Amino acid sequence: MKSDPIRSFQEFWPYYVGEHQCSGTRTLHFIGSSAGIVCLIAAALTWKWWLIIVGLLIGYAFAWFSHFFIEHNRPATFRYPFWSFLADWRMWALTLRGKMNAEVKHLASHHAARM
Repeated sequence: MKSDPIRSFQEFWPYYVGEHQCSGTRTLHFIGSSAGIVCLIAAALTWKWWLIIVGLLIGYAFAWFSHFFIEHNRPATFRYPFWSFLADWRMWALTLRGKMNAEVKHLASHHAARM
């Protein structure tokens, strides 16, 4: 049975976090996104704009690898590309600040309480 489409980022975020339960998945996302930032900075400094494409490819390669081989689920990017991109950066920022693990636990307990 196909679920109703998610209509807001507020609805999407708990779904996204639920698709990133394994810490290895989140770690590979963080590495890939960080490499993407490095490529973006390098592109701006060197005027080699193809590095932006390289950064996107690296970022998505790390993320998709983690979903297929660690999390064993389908990347949210395939169904919700824009919100997934935004959520990737929210997760990156929370990881950088050391708060993503708490977010995963919080949303998991919130989801369990609703069941």
